[in-house]
Amino acid sequence: MDKNKKWKSQFIIVALGQAVSMLGSHGVQFALIWWLAEKTSSPLMLGISGIVAYLPMSLFSPIAGIVADRYNRKFISIFSDMMMGMIALIYAVLLFFFDLPVWTVFVMLCVRGIGSTFQQPAIQSIIPQLVPKDQLVKTNGWMQLLNSGSFLLGPVIGASLYAIFPMSVVLMSDVVGAILASVALAVVKIPKLKKTEQEKHHFVTEIKGGLQVFGEDKKLFYIVIAEALCMFFYAPLSSFYPLMTSDYFDLSAMYGSSVELSFAIGMMVSSLLFSGILKVERKIRVSFIGLLGMGVASVICGVIPSVYIGWFFFAASCICLGAAGNVHTIPLTAYIQETVAPEKMGRAFSVLTLISSVTMPVGLLFSSPIAEKIGVNVWFFISGLCMLALTTLVLIRYAAKHRRQER
Repeated sequence: MDKNKKWKSQFIIVALGQAVSMLGSHGVQFALIWWLAEKTSSPLMLGISGIVAYLPMSLFSPIAGIVADRYNRKFISIFSDMMMGMIALIYAVLLFFFDLPVWTVFVMLCVRGIGSTFQQPAIQSIIPQLVPKDQLVKTNGWMQLLNSGSFLLGPVIGASLYAIFPMSVVLMSDVVGAILASVALAVVKIPKLKKTEQEKHHFVTEIKGGLQVFGEDKKLFYIVIAEALCMFFYAPLSSFYPLMTSDYFDLSAMYGSSVELSFAIGMMVSSLLFSGILKVERKIRVSFIGLLGMGVASVICGVIPSVYIGWFFFAASCICLGAAGNVHTIPLTAYIQETVAPEKMGRAFSVLTLISSVTMPVGLLFSSPIAEKIGVNVWFFISGLCMLALTTLVLIRYAAKHRRQER
């Protein structure tokens, strides 16, 4: 009983620290978008800021996974958090004393992106070192719930601070979040991993070793292939929510913010269910159901008529989109934490980070001109059909291969 209470208390300390850090990061990110918009009034500059933030993830994810497997994950996570806080502090001080050119914010976003790239696989790999295997789905549900709450409240806090204080002061919330998250992780004792000979290999060899994780586990291989294909269509859709509200339904910004809220509510409700009453035995199967749910919800968004009452159905579909994303992600994360060898877990999660960081910008470059030409609602419909078709094809392929192996 004491042992049970101990892991729970340690997990709660780490999770709350990460939640505070994410809250500060989401708030600052929202404030920066408004700051850039006011300074430049340029969609191109906002697009560049997104690419600058995501590019480090694409470039450094493989290395970040190796670092998380080779070195002390607790130190990596604290160092990354503090580095992001430090760059925010330096930029805040410079911004307070000098009228900096707008392009300087890209440097800060790039460094923050690098820090986040190294921090994510490290903290995801720490969780199974603290939590019993049979509790991983629940704890990942709680982590996603806290992430959803930060996603929901961060912009509200960021907008409020930006309305009252200059940008140099708003940036300090990121500094406070990084310090609190680092302190929370520092006081928790993380069990040490046993050293293996594999850690002495060359980086290229270790990257291949990390990829072999997916080759050796066919269930994991096929779900990750399906995720990569679907995220190409799913990830950019969040950028089109405002256009659906303003252009397709011809409604105000208030309705647009309500759509963002709907998506976050879907994430929070599904996270609560996973952290509370849902017990998932076949995690990969549930993860596939999540991908199919994302496709169905996207198709529904695309066929809703552009009438006032239709917007409410669109908001409800966005709730389903947020929920379906978690139905896919939470069981998959728990499955990796449960089945992948601890010394390879960082590299496994870095592959997922790489998928998310590549699919968003590439998907936007592909989908934006098409959506502009055929209509954003039609693109929602096409994206949903593609997600359903691709997931079904991967499932058929996996089922056929599984039958051949049984013969």
